[in-house]
Amino acid sequence: MDILSPYELILGSASPRRKQILEESGIPFTSRVISIEESFPKDMPFSDIAEFLAVQKAKAHHDSIANNEIVLTADSLVVCNGLVMGKPKDRLEAIDMLQTLSNNTHEVFTGVSLWSKLLNTSFTARSIVRFLPLSTQEIDYYVATYHPYDKAGAYGIQEWIGHNKIEWIEGSYLNIMGLPMHRVYLELSTLVEDLKNQTEYV
Repeated sequence: MDILSPYELILGSASPRRKQILEESGIPFTSRVISIEESFPKDMPFSDIAEFLAVQKAKAHHDSIANNEIVLTADSLVVCNGLVMGKPKDRLEAIDMLQTLSNNTHEVFTGVSLWSKLLNTSFTARSIVRFLPLSTQEIDYYVATYHPYDKAGAYGIQEWIGHNKIEWIEGSYLNIMGLPMHRVYLELSTLVEDLKNQTEYV
């Protein structure tokens, strides 16, 4: 099912999970990553941070976007006990994050931006995750084996920890993995149609 024609999708993310999700969804894309400083206002509500960062990543592509391209950027973060958890800087921070998530419930926010020369849109998806208790040995094993330093909250739901230590989730599984594909599909389809309608009258 080709929802893009005549446009081409550019994935502005180096995340292997986002690449995997897009590939398995059957949507063709190429990758083009522009790094930015991932900072946000300190008084920004938790629920707005991921989308804010996704939009900043998309804006970095604005001058390089061709007329027939749409850039998809995204950012995910975990919020637990009022703490914002991005990617851990090192082993100790990863262990600390997992100790906080152990036997606890947290939120996962993924912000997504779709950006073209003429139109853009962005949104946030939210999921809730409940962890079973994690022992010190289990945390050490997971960090040593899976090296979760490129994952918000220091874990991947598609890995050992998701199979064995997550009791339940509420919301999209793929959102927790890094890209709420059901919503991306809807918003991308709508944006392409809006672009086609706009260019007919230009």
